[in-house]
Amino acid sequence: MNRGKHKRLIGLTGGIATGKTTVADYLASKYHVPILDADIYARDAVALDSPILTKIVHRYGEGILLADGNLNRPKLGEIIFNQTHERQWLESVIHPYVGDRFRQAMMESTAPTLVLVIPLLFEAGLQHLSTEIWVVSCSPQQQQQRLIQRNHLTPEQAAARINSQFPLAEKVALADVVLDNSSSLEFLLQQIDIAFHR
Repeated sequence: MNRGKHKRLIGLTGGIATGKTTVADYLASKYHVPILDADIYARDAVALDSPILTKIVHRYGEGILLADGNLNRPKLGEIIFNQTHERQWLESVIHPYVGDRFRQAMMESTAPTLVLVIPLLFEAGLQHLSTEIWVVSCSPQQQQQRLIQRNHLTPEQAAARINSQFPLAEKVALADVVLDNSSSLEFLLQQIDIAFHR
């Protein structure tokens, strides 16, 4: 893996709704670190008329699209969060594209530090892209509550999304840095400062 001129590549991950965006936004605003975001690349992967969107339509039919031809995300979500093999198929199509976009962006950037926000870092096998792994963690109850509020989901839908990922405890065990987001924002930001300067 050619990391180019980069000294530090922070792989930022965690469970769904644990606070990754809060951490990334703080690093960007306080330390002016460029943020590369897997979710943005994954959205690009299924953009209108993209080859990957064509594959998705081929698999699930035109009903997976909105009237304007874009992907109907909630509809796809209902399929993939309830059927493991369908989620694995979708990830096998999207993950290589996302990995390529990261590698391209890393090569083009001259910044000494980059933050790679990759919710499915372990699931997608993208650990090798980073020089250190930060995991944002909170209690399972907080995670479920935040997800229900943020995405307007039922408890069952939230549980399906949480269960589709590696258990948070496993991610924590594999981390170089664990950021505990179970209490105040101030406490979280203090931990980020310490981790960034270590």
